Formats: sequence, C-alpha cells, structure tokens
Amino acid sequence: MNKILLIIQREYMSRVRKKSFLVMTFLVPGLIIGMYGLIAYLTITGGDKLANVKVLDESGVFAGKFKNTKSVLFSDIKGNVAEEKKKVAGEDEGFLLYIPTNIQTGGKTEMYSKKKAGIYVLSNIEDQMNEIMRTKQLHDAGIDLATLDKIKPDFTIDSKEITAEGEKDSSSGAAYGVGFAAAILIYIALFIYGSQVMRGVIEEKTNRIVEVVISSVKPFQLMMGKIIGIGLVGLTQFLLWIILSTTLTSVASSAFSRPDPAPIVKTQHQTGSQKKMADAQKSASDGPGAAFMKAMDTIDFKYILALFLTYFLGGFMLYSALFAAVGSAVDNETETQQFMLPITLPLLFTYIMAFSFIVNNPDSTLSFWLSIIPFTSPIAMMVRIPFGVPGWEIALSVALLIGGFILTTWIASRIYRVGILMYGKKTSYKELVKWFSYKE
Repeated sequence: MNKILLIIQREYMSRVRKKSFLVMTFLVPGLIIGMYGLIAYLTITGGDKLANVKVLDESGVFAGKFKNTKSVLFSDIKGNVAEEKKKVAGEDEGFLLYIPTNIQTGGKTEMYSKKKAGIYVLSNIEDQMNEIMRTKQLHDAGIDLATLDKIKPDFTIDSKEITAEGEKDSSSGAAYGVGFAAAILIYIALFIYGSQVMRGVIEEKTNRIVEVVISSVKPFQLMMGKIIGIGLVGLTQFLLWIILSTTLTSVASSAFSRPDPAPIVKTQHQTGSQKKMADAQKSASDGPGAAFMKAMDTIDFKYILALFLTYFLGGFMLYSALFAAVGSAVDNETETQQFMLPITLPLLFTYIMAFSFIVNNPDSTLSFWLSIIPFTSPIAMMVRIPFGVPGWEIALSVALLIGGFILTTWIASRIYRVGILMYGKKTSYKELVKWFSYKE
C-alpha cells in the first residue's frame, strides 16, 4: 500500500507543479467565459458586412415592404431579370431577389448571386415574405389586422415538483442546461486524463524507465498508482475550475446588475422620470436575467456536484485502466488506434444519445439502462440527474460503476503486467488474449 501511495504522490506532484497545469487551470475559466461573452456580443451586434439584396418584384405585392436589418439591406429595382442577373454576377456581395408575377398562384421566388447566401439572409427574407403575404391575405379576407394583433395569448407554465417536503419550483430548461454541461465535462475529462495515463505508460515503456520501476513494485501497483494519481490531478483541476468560474461569474453578474445609487421615491406624485425608472426596474426584475436566476435556483448544485465528482472519478478509473492496458500493449501512440475504438465507442454513443434522446426521454427504458451500465453511466446519469432520479437507481449505478472499475482493473492489470515489458512487436487482439491468460 505504501508503494502505491508513493506512486500516487509522484504522479500527482510531478503534474500539478508543471507550468502548463497552472496556466490551463487559471486560464481556462476566463477563456470559456470570454468565449461565451464574445458569442453573445457577436450574436447581438451581427456581422460586420451587409448583404445588399436587390428586389425585382414583378407581382407588386412585396415592393417597398421589406424591412432592413443589421445584416440585410433591401433596395427595390425595376428592369429585366436577365440583365439584372448579369449585373449581380459581377458583384461579390450583391444578391438579386426575383419575385415573379404569379407568386400568389404557385410561382417560385429565386435568389441570384455570385456567392452563396448565408442561412440567416435566406431565413430573414423568407420570414419577411411570409409575414407580408399573410398580412395581404388577411386584408383581402376582410379581417381587421389591428384587432387580430391584439389577440395574442401568451401562456407560460410554472413547473412544480411534488416532493416529500412539499411543492417546489422546477425548470426543465435549467435541468437540460446543467445536464448538458455535466455530460460534456465528463466526456472531455475521460478522454483528456485517460489519454494522459496511456501516454505516461508509453513514455515509461519506451524510455525503459519501467524496467527499473517494476524491480521495486508490482505492475499492478504501478498501474493503480498512475491511475489514482492522474485522477486526483484531474479532480484538483476541476475543483479549481468550478471555484474560479463561480467567482468570475458572480463578479460579472454583480457588475452588470449593480443597482442605481439614486433611490426611487415612492410617492403618490411621482415625476415622469421617476415612473420611467420604476418601470425600468420592474422590467429588469421580470426580464431574461431574472428568469435565468429563478431557473437556476431550482437546481440543487451541491447534490449535482457531489454526484458529478463521484461519476467523474468512477468513470475515469474505469476507462483509465483500459487506457493503461492499451499503453502497455504498444510502443508508440500511432499504434493505439486499433485498440482505442472499442474503448471509446460506448462513450461516443452515449454522448450522442445524451442530446438526441436521453435529455428528451430521461425516464425511458433505454435511458435507465444507459445510466446503469458502467461504461455508459458517467455521461447518461449526469444528464438524467437534474430531471430527478430515484435514489435506488443512483445507488445501483454507483455500485455497478465501482464493480466495473474493479473488474476492468483486474482484466487490464493482467494485460499490463506482460505488455509493459514487451518491445518491438506488433500487438493484436489475439496476443492480448494470450497475455491475459498467462499465469502468475
């Protein structure tokens, strides 16, 4: 046991002291928050180039009715469509929107350009055309548009979860977001830190360091020490990321939601400016930010974080044992591909299913089994947990994950003890079976 602890200490300390570890640990949260901020900014402001769309409307229905946006600028033209097509063929950023005379009886609208139009440009034009045509048809049918616009029901459903303590607010959107984030982190972490175990084994094997090491420790002890040590490195990095991300998010939230230092005087004779300020504050309290915070309050983050760490460690140790076995069976990383696919396939399958099936059907039979089977449970269960999972299912899943880790480690160790000393020989699946069956 002391030897395993020494290996764990060596693996852990040698990695956390690296400059790359410190840089990535403190830089990643800021980069992620900055990336999402940049995405939000670019989404709101739009691109830096306008799409100039010339509208040749032979029907007369749409002329002068298109509205310019931040990314699309419309201009009505008259003339021959063939001549206009020749003109637009010489323009890099120009578009010609041709609307035929028989547009109301099945005629096809066509867009001509030298370059392909972006999806946003096309969808914007289609939406505006549909709205213009709808308005015309309603007007022709004698329907009062002003009255129709006033009739806009706006229902919202407040989700309530019935628990032993009583009713409490719930949010499917928040559950989806948290499950999405947890599944991505688990998926990425298993690959990153599992690959580190594999590379460490390959490096020690090719440098012949392992020949000296195993003269003092057993191969199984060496493998366990590497797996646990690197797992603790990953756990440390994740905890620091969570702390730093929470701190940065809190600072950013307080900076953007800082209250106005001038208090609003609530009297019966408020001035117009005071009423506007009061309305603005009320609007802010009912806006998207407040709705987001309310949705986040429905999530038990302490409970989810505890289970996240559990499934991260369990999944990491299970897959790292397999990665270690692969590392011991080859002499360099280029030879690992033939063994990596069977290992990573369950992870990839579950990752795809998580966002195409599990998140929409968290209580289905397939979702249940994916969250129980050790090779798929780290991702599948983390998607299901925010939606509410019975305690016995979580207990069964964790128990099987631990059992799967023990079984996988035992199988991998039997391959590892032989493969770690094999050099210069191409390894096949048949060879791995032989290594597994060798007696001590």
